[in-house]
Amino acid sequence: MNKQEAKKRTEKLKALIAHHRYLYHVQDAPEISDFAFDSLVQELFSIEEQYPELRTQDSPTQRVGGEPLEKFEKIKHAERMLSIDDVFTRSELEAWDVRVKKLAKESYNYFCMPKIDGLAMSLVYEDGILKAAVTRGDGLTGENVTQNVKTISSVPLRLREVKGLETSGRIEVRGEVYFPAKAFEAFNAAQEKKGEKLFANPRNAAAGSVRQLDSKIAAKRKLAFVAWGLFVDLGQKTITEERALLTELGFKPAPEGVECTTLEEVEQHWKHLQTVREKLDFWVDGMVVKVNNPALHASLGVVGKTPRGSAAWKFPAEEATALVRGIEWNVGRTGALTPVAVFEPTLIGGTTVQHASLHNMDEIERLDVRVGDTVILYKAGDIIPKVKEVILELRPSNTKVIQVPSGCPVCGSATKQSDDAVALYCSNKNCFAQDREAILHAARAFEIDGLGPQIIAALLENNLIQRPPDLFTVHTGELLGLEGFAEVSAYKLVEEILSCKEIVLAKFIVALGIRNVGEQTAIDLAQHFGSLEALQKASREDLCTIEHVGEVVAETVFDYFKEDHNKSLINDYLAGGVKIINPKKQSVKEAFAQKSFVLTGALEAMTRDQAKEKIRAYGGTVSSSVSKKTSYVVVGVDPGSKAVKAEGLGVTLLTEKQFLKLLDV
Repeated sequence: MNKQEAKKRTEKLKALIAHHRYLYHVQDAPEISDFAFDSLVQELFSIEEQYPELRTQDSPTQRVGGEPLEKFEKIKHAERMLSIDDVFTRSELEAWDVRVKKLAKESYNYFCMPKIDGLAMSLVYEDGILKAAVTRGDGLTGENVTQNVKTISSVPLRLREVKGLETSGRIEVRGEVYFPAKAFEAFNAAQEKKGEKLFANPRNAAAGSVRQLDSKIAAKRKLAFVAWGLFVDLGQKTITEERALLTELGFKPAPEGVECTTLEEVEQHWKHLQTVREKLDFWVDGMVVKVNNPALHASLGVVGKTPRGSAAWKFPAEEATALVRGIEWNVGRTGALTPVAVFEPTLIGGTTVQHASLHNMDEIERLDVRVGDTVILYKAGDIIPKVKEVILELRPSNTKVIQVPSGCPVCGSATKQSDDAVALYCSNKNCFAQDREAILHAARAFEIDGLGPQIIAALLENNLIQRPPDLFTVHTGELLGLEGFAEVSAYKLVEEILSCKEIVLAKFIVALGIRNVGEQTAIDLAQHFGSLEALQKASREDLCTIEHVGEVVAETVFDYFKEDHNKSLINDYLAGGVKIINPKKQSVKEAFAQKSFVLTGALEAMTRDQAKEKIRAYGGTVSSSVSKKTSYVVVGVDPGSKAVKAEGLGVTLLTEKQFLKLLDV
């Protein structure tokens, strides 16, 4: 076969393979056997081996990548990936519907489909070719897992050509990667046979598979993909039409999707899904209800991180009874002790649990739970189990009342009550458990991938580190003696740590783990003071001038920077090569300088996070509550009580249009 003939043959083979992939994965109507399909792919592979220049990016032979990746790169989403607010009762769904009807300027019906318990994924196609597959991440930025997603045969590498449909340019499809139930069972059976670790549930297995650096491992997992969103205007007027377009483009939409005209029909389908959920090939924990008009859905906007036009009606909480065998007290990074109830392994919603947090002594007293009690555990929406109540009728005579520990369970030092008398703390600031949690907290702030609790515990136990700054002094050779570390994995971890030495000031403040200082307060401190040196020299009075920093936070921050232990910590970070990037100097505008803003309601021209960034960039501050010190309250769609309070205090209200005028947008 000469090159010209080979070229024609490869084009025919690719078209035929794509056709049969579509029949198998989308239409559920295969015309040839798996063996025949594999034979076609093998023939194509042989031709491409002979003529490598004929191998294209969208070739079916390119589903499995070559060399494993060093790490996953981060990619910013063109449009934020949102999560959906949960509702648990018919009345909560009705309340959601009332809110939507208030804002909608036209009538609408509903589209309902299963809420698949998988891994949300964004697929980006350029001129019909798959260019990127990105996880949700924090909604704004996700990880590029294209190499692994290409191994999923239900994901088309090239969009199908549809007559009269323009697929050039950028097309984004969103959906769910999941581990099919039968494939998951077969995989776990094989793991058990080999004496290897079993996965607790398909979702964890899917997430773990997608995050494999070696796509050959991901390919063996037999994952699948269903689409639920088309993020480009191709003329669709309803979600029903959108799903038809997705099918034509080569995707399988989530099954059991229906249009409903009334909430009665919505409820009927919700009940129907609960009767068929065991027969579905994926885990489902509820039903998504959406306004069945993409344009109207988009116009309704977003509240926080959730779209107004959607709700997730969760299935009833799954419950089980369990016997409380004991209480463990966990020590966090701030030294706070949290009581955790311990049970015999108990199956709830497909996962085996042995622990449930009891939060604090107030919660223990409210529940009146004792060691030896039989309790009802529940998982509302398939989340971490909670203790619902004690079955007093089953309480034996020898139950033990849970006592407040006088000593830390890790280091034995005396415990002390917090100022509010609710939380309990270890008095030893050098407690091993606090060190471990503080290091883990810092690793997350520095965004060091692959550094989990077990590795940190091993580093501590082997005296390789004692405090967070020590991470930046660990050498590859030191890791080689630890269990689970070979030369390559040791090198990769050290390289990952070293690549994270540069950190913006706000995240560095978070990494310090100052009590009462979260991400938002850290941003405010960084913007206000501009450098770590200025923050370290700040007086209590200086700190109190920042809008959201009250006396308690100011006292905590001031005290933190006066302690020699903490000064030494910061010096060790800098000595280890950590470089702190100060925020850019603000382009101060007169209308914003020294002014405090509060945002209420949804904005249409930008997200609230974007509005906050612009306010800070021009020298203003953003507060979450209205007071006499507030300069402006920006009122968006569907404002809350803040607008009413502002009127009562005589604070200036700005419409979104007036706010944009201040910004010169």
